Amino acid sequence: MSPAGASLGAAVLCVLAWAGLAAGDRVYIHPFHLLVYSKSNCERLEKPTAEPAPHPSLTPAPIQARAPPVDEEALWGQLALAAQKLEDGDQARVAAVGMLLNFLGSRLHKARAETRGAPGGAVLSPTAVFGTLASFYLGALDPTASRLQAFLGVPGEGQSCTSRLDGHKVLASLQTAQGLLVARGRAGGRARLLLSTVLGLFTAPGLRLKQPFVQGLARFAPVTLPRSLDLATDPDLAAEKINRFMEAATGWDLGSPVMGLNPDSTLLFDAYIHFQAQMKGFSLLAGLRDFWVDNATSVPVPMLSSTGTFQHWSDTHSNLSVTRVPLSDNAWLLLIQPHRASDLPQAEALAFQYDLPMWTKNLSPRAIRLTVPQLALRDTYDVQDLLAQAKLPTLLGAGANLGGISDRELRVGQVLNSILFELKADEEEPPTESAPQPAGPETLEVTLNSPFLFAIYEQDSTAVHFMGRVTNPLRGV
Repeated sequence: MSPAGASLGAAVLCVLAWAGLAAGDRVYIHPFHLLVYSKSNCERLEKPTAEPAPHPSLTPAPIQARAPPVDEEALWGQLALAAQKLEDGDQARVAAVGMLLNFLGSRLHKARAETRGAPGGAVLSPTAVFGTLASFYLGALDPTASRLQAFLGVPGEGQSCTSRLDGHKVLASLQTAQGLLVARGRAGGRARLLLSTVLGLFTAPGLRLKQPFVQGLARFAPVTLPRSLDLATDPDLAAEKINRFMEAATGWDLGSPVMGLNPDSTLLFDAYIHFQAQMKGFSLLAGLRDFWVDNATSVPVPMLSSTGTFQHWSDTHSNLSVTRVPLSDNAWLLLIQPHRASDLPQAEALAFQYDLPMWTKNLSPRAIRLTVPQLALRDTYDVQDLLAQAKLPTLLGAGANLGGISDRELRVGQVLNSILFELKADEEEPPTESAPQPAGPETLEVTLNSPFLFAIYEQDSTAVHFMGRVTNPLRGV
C-alpha cells in the first residue's frame, strides 16, 4: 500500500472507532465535523450584504444540440489526478464519506431487495446514489437541505452553520474515493479499471439553471449535459429522444433506461455510470460453459478463469463461500456464492451490511482455480423509488425547496442511475491455462456457475462502489 493509502487506512480505523450505529435505521453518529462548513466560511456566508448579487444562470441547449463523444481515458485521468492530490488533511474526510455511502448503500440495497423482481441480476452503486443525493443537496435550501443532510447520515436540522454539510467538500471527497478505486489499475499504457459518470440534466423549455449548481456537479459527473425538450406533450417521444441523445453521447449500450415520464415534470436528473474491469491474470475460456439459473435450467455463457492464490473463506454456518479477487493495488472484487442456489436471498441479507469490507476478516490465502462468468450487466433504478421505499417519498417531491438549482419552482421527475457493469478478461496477460499450477497446497476449484453476489470496494477508504447479484449472466439486468 502506498504511504497515502496507509495513512488513509489509519484514518478509516479512526473513523470506525468514533462511529456508532443506533438501533434500526436511525441516524448514524460519526465525525461529521470533517464535512461541514468551517467557521471562517460560515462567517463569510452569514456576513450581511446590502444587495446580494443574483447567481448567474444558463439556459440548457435544445436536445438536438449534439455533445462530443465521451473520452473515458480522459475521465480516468481526472479521477487519478484527484487521488494523487490527496493530502494528509483529506484522508479522514474521504474515509468519512466512504463510511456514509456504505451505510446509505446498505440501507437502500436492503429496501430494493425487498421489492424488486429483476429477472437476471441487479446492480446498485452506493457511490452513484450518494453522489446523486449530494448533488441535490448542493441545490437545496431548508427545510429540504436539512432533510437531505439527515438522510445522507449527518444530523443538522436546527443546528448552527458549522453543523451544516459543505456539499463541495462532500463531492470532492467522493471524487477522491473514486480516484483511489481506479488510479492504481493501469497496465500497458491503458486503464485496467474504468469508472465514468455522465449526467444528463433534462429540463422543460424556458427553465434556466443556476451556474454555481451546474458547475458544482463536476466532482460527481465531470461530463454534465444540460438539455431542454418538451416533456409534457408526448412523454414517450421525450423519453425516446433522451435515450438516443445519451447513447450517442456515451457510446454505451444501456438499452432504453428512460421510460414512463411524468408529463408534469420540469427537471429530470439522469446519471449514467460505466464500470469496466480487466481482471488481471484472467483469460477467456474457449467455448461456452453452463451457468445454472436453477436446478433444472442452464444457459451457455462465456467464462473467465485464473489459477493463483486468492483470499477465500467457506462459511459452513451461513452456507456460503467468499473469494476476494484483486483488481488493482487497492481495488477488490468480492465474490459471494451460497452453497445452495435457493439460499441467495439469505446470503444477500447477510453479506451486504454496512460493514461489508470489515466482514472479510475471516478470509485466508488459498491456491485456487477460479472460474467466473464474463459480465456485462445493465441496470437502472429511480432514486425517487428508493426514497419512497425508505419512507421519504416527498423528499424530492413537489414541495421540495430547490432554489439553488433554479429561480423557478421545480417539479423533479425521474432521478435515474443507469449502470453498465463489465468484467472482462485481461488483455495484457497470457492465457492462464498455459501457466503452471501454483506450488503448495492442493488447488481448490471454485466455479461460479450458479447465482452469486458480488461487490467492488476500495481498500483505503473502504468505500463499496458497487454491489449486486447475478442470477442469469445472459439477461444482463
